[in-house]
Amino acid sequence: MTPEPESSLDLDGVRAFVRVIDLASFTRAAESLGTSQAGVSLRVKRLEDRLAVRLVDRTPRHVAPTPRGARFLPAARRLLEAHSRALADLADMPPPRLSLGISEHVAGPGLPDRLARLGLDGTGLVPEVAILPSRELVTAFLAGRFDAVLVRADGAEPDEGQDHGVVLAVERLGWYAAPSFVWAPEAGRPLPVATLAKPCNVRAVAEVTLDAAPLPWREVFVGGGVAAVGAAVAAGLAVAALAPGTAPPGAVESGQRLGLPELPLTRIVLHARPQRGAAAEALRALSAAYRGPGAP
Repeated sequence: MTPEPESSLDLDGVRAFVRVIDLASFTRAAESLGTSQAGVSLRVKRLEDRLAVRLVDRTPRHVAPTPRGARFLPAARRLLEAHSRALADLADMPPPRLSLGISEHVAGPGLPDRLARLGLDGTGLVPEVAILPSRELVTAFLAGRFDAVLVRADGAEPDEGQDHGVVLAVERLGWYAAPSFVWAPEAGRPLPVATLAKPCNVRAVAEVTLDAAPLPWREVFVGGGVAAVGAAVAAGLAVAALAPGTAPPGAVESGQRLGLPELPLTRIVLHARPQRGAAAEALRALSAAYRGPGAP
């Protein structure tokens, strides 16, 4: 006989459960909540004991909700939202805000999913998000326009004397194309390439890499944003140098198949001013969502 669950829930446990599911990782959930992995595991275990059900399936390579956990997740989110609204009404103050800039070459199709992982359902935080080129974001951050910016920087290591920020991931750019895209250098046709308009660091890297090969190429599409470049790639019009997380759905890394030169490593870097409360928690969650195995 299944024991009856207790009548009250621990909000810290509910928040830990939601964050574990959103980030698909106990380690990243701990980072986003500013605690230890053991602490998050204990909170989730206590919540499971209180509800008398298992909420999370966990293996070394897989974290996902159980069927009962998936059923509980919407209610858990509503509980956190209600708690946040109650505190905001009691305080009678405007909600906290966070001005955030994200590079075109970082955002990508996965941005909505990553924004969903900021933990906004339990904080009442209002994010003000702008998508701009990395160079513009760094300049704007230094001028005080943003509380934090997430940019893509060249190389696996920063140049000496640079403002390093926090490196969240190190990843290699790739040549992305539609699976049906075909090109062979021996046919004498220049490689059709889709790029962003100048100035763009990724565009510059692609040009230098192709010229050094050397390979014949020509620009056939210039997009005003990564989404436009991705549309040209998905349509089979051209190949483009993109980061893995910014490639359009259905596009595949085709450098080896097409005989193209390897592109260099780049860094996803967070520059942020010190934050408190909900804003600090959201930045921790964002960092955890973007952090990759290549980060220091």
